Parts: sequence; structure tokens; C-alpha cells
Amino acid sequence: MSDETGALWGGRFEEGMAPEMVPFNLSLAIDQRLWREDVRGSVAWARALGAAGVLTEGEVSAIIEGLGVVAARIEGEGLHDAPEEDIHSVIERMLGEEAGPVAGKLHTGRSRNDQSSTGVRLYGMTSAERVVDLLAELADALHALAVTGREVIMPGYTHLQQAQPVRAAQWALSHLFPLLRDIERMRSARSSAAVLPLGSGAIAGCPFPIDREAIREELGFDRVSENSVDAVSDRDWICDFVYAGAMIGVHVSRLSEDLVLFSSSEFGFVRLSDGFSTGSSLMPQKRNPDVAELGRGKAGRLVGNLMSILTLLKGLPTSYNRDLQEDKEPLFDTIDTLHLTLPALRGAVATASFRPERMAEVMDAQLLATDLADYLVRRGVPFRTTHEVVGRLVRKAEQSGVALSDLALEDFTAANDAFGEDVFDVFDWRASVDARAAAGGTALASVDAQLLDARARIDEVRG
Repeated sequence: MSDETGALWGGRFEEGMAPEMVPFNLSLAIDQRLWREDVRGSVAWARALGAAGVLTEGEVSAIIEGLGVVAARIEGEGLHDAPEEDIHSVIERMLGEEAGPVAGKLHTGRSRNDQSSTGVRLYGMTSAERVVDLLAELADALHALAVTGREVIMPGYTHLQQAQPVRAAQWALSHLFPLLRDIERMRSARSSAAVLPLGSGAIAGCPFPIDREAIREELGFDRVSENSVDAVSDRDWICDFVYAGAMIGVHVSRLSEDLVLFSSSEFGFVRLSDGFSTGSSLMPQKRNPDVAELGRGKAGRLVGNLMSILTLLKGLPTSYNRDLQEDKEPLFDTIDTLHLTLPALRGAVATASFRPERMAEVMDAQLLATDLADYLVRRGVPFRTTHEVVGRLVRKAEQSGVALSDLALEDFTAANDAFGEDVFDVFDWRASVDARAAAGGTALASVDAQLLDARARIDEVRG
């Protein structure tokens, strides 16, 4: 069945593999995590061969029983120092130890090309579902934080400069909705993975009358691949998965960056709990937002994995090439990185708290400059004119060393005679945020509508 190194193809060659080639050829260290999926695929293939009349009922039973023992052995004992080049060879050898010569019939009509592709797709489908769950948990934590910020007003930023007042809930929701888009992308990647390649053989298909639809149903795929040449080389779904992972990384990184800034003494808008902060080995006063810094750093890995898989695929000729052995490392690293990062960020967000008193301390009256312009617009002044008028008032306040709200009434009326004594009513944070009542705005009714929408979408995922 194989030589002492577990190679399944040695009959064609007179000489053994060069020593330098042996470690270069190995993939077991990477693909060993697919052993459960390989066993599942092999059980389904044995049944398909039986239904096609290639195996007897007794042979099918012996193979399936043997695969069960193999699974139990790996679960209980691990793989130790298996000499084989990949997980498929290990399982075939172990099946021979448990079931005897009938194990050699299992690979009839099947290639490692479609076998491996089937196993990694099964793994990807399950992993995508788990990532969706983790994203929903982080979104849930952001939703809870947003609820605590419904009545908290903070400076909103563009260009990292104070821009307009917003509710703290609006800020938290601005990080939640990207996660909901990430969920849709990861679900799409799961759907892209759910195409059954088993039955495509090495390139030309299977010569035996197997029922691929029955295999699809047993393994939980959504559909059967349309073309055998394409099926054994299609890694588009991995691109979809690692792209979704890269976008998650980008969104997590932006959330992390805000947490780093907003938890600093210079801002002080958010406090991270002790459990998700660290200290310094030298400076006893330090309280470092390491959870956010690490989350921000992981984005580089996730984006890099996308570039790796795209570069791997871009120059390959038709159908399967051994280059595709390298497809699993960026996929697995993306999965592992997300499984590590998302729970940590969820915990940090779930235990974080807003600091409204600090937000109030740093809010500059210039945040309401647009409200001043809107005041004039409501009195019939064209917006372009109001923009210039308020800009001059801001400059006057800066030159006078006073807040915009501390200018005299005469300063306002001199700038434009549409200003009246009620101009000072503009300088009200709550009135400003509640004026933004259009859908998606930061008025309380709009924020509550966003919270309801987000809650329903999170519950749909978690339900």
C-alpha cells in the first residue's frame, strides 16, 4: 500500500526520495488537524462505493468500523511521530492496521486531490460558522456598551479633531455595524466552501457510478461541483474566507485603535477593566491597553494571509498543482488568529465603561459651530454664507482667547444681523444631538432605532 515513509505513489519510481526532498514534501504538521474531516469523507466515500456496487456490504461495514477505531485512536493517542507525508496517508495506514487488506479498496476512484479538497472545505465550513458566532458575541458586547451610552454625550471626531457632539452609543454602534457586515461576508465564505469536490478524482472525474448527491447530503454540503478539472483546484472559497478575515482584522484594528486612544490619560473617555490591561515591569503607574494593541497588531497577519493566498493562486496552470499544498497555512492562521482575537476583544468591550465626566471636561464649544450655521439657515441665510460667517466667529473667539459660546451678542449680530438673543440657546449639547433625528443620526430616537435593528440582527445570528 505504501513505502516506509507512507508514500502512496512509490510504484512508479526505482529510487527513494532524496533526503533534502523528504522534509520539503511533508505537510502532515499542517494538515493533521483535518483528521476528523478526512475520516468523515472516507466514511461517506465507502458508502458511495458500496452503493455503486464497487464494495460489498461487508467490506463497507469493515471499512467504516475500522475508520471508527482509527478516529478513536487519534482522539485518544494523537499521531505521535507518524512518518507519513500527510494526514490522508496516516489514516490509510492506520485503517490497514485495523481493517486489514480491505482498507486498500477505499481509495478506489478517489484521488488525494478531491479527498484533500473535501476535508479542508468541511473544516472551513465549520470554522466559518464558529467565526460567525464569535463575531456575534463581540457585536453583542458592543451593543451592551452602546446601551450604557444612550444618554452620554461625547465629542465626535473627524481627522482626529473634535467635530460634532454625538452620543457615546453612536460611537459604539459605529463599530458594531461593520461587524454585522463581517458576519455576512463570513456566511458568504461558508456558502462558497460548501461545494462538494469529492467524486472529481484527480482531474477527470470518477469512473464508477457513485451518487455524488448522496455524498453531498451525508456530508452537509450545499451543492456538488460542476466541473472535475475546476473542482480539484478551486480555492476561491479560501480567498473569500481570508478576505472576510482580513476585513474583520481591519475592523477590529480600528476598534482597538479607538480603545487605545480613548483609554489614554489624554482622552480618558473609556476605562478598560484590570483583566484586559497590563502593567509595566519598570514603571509602576502604567496601565497599558495591551488587549487593544494586540488586537490592532493581529490585523497585519490577517491582511498578510489574504495576500499570501492571492499570490499563490495567481499564476497556476490548469487544475491541481502541488503549490496548492500551501493553501492551508494562510487559512488555518486566519482561523486561529480570529479564534484568539475575537474572544479577547469581546471580553475587553464587555467589561469596559464610559467616563461621561471626562468627556464633558474636554468638549469644546466649537463642536457646535455647525449648529450655529444651521441656526442661520433656519432664518433664511444660504448655507454657504452661514459657513463663512461662523468661520469668522470661530476665528474671533480663538483670537480673543474665549470659547465660541462666550462671545458677546454684539459679536454675533455684527457678523450677521440674522442672529438674535436666542443664539445662545444653540450652545446645548443635548439639543445638538437630538436635532440629528434623521435615520442613522445621533438623536436618541435614531440611536434607539439602530439599537433595535442591531439587536434583531445579532439575535438572528445567535438564535
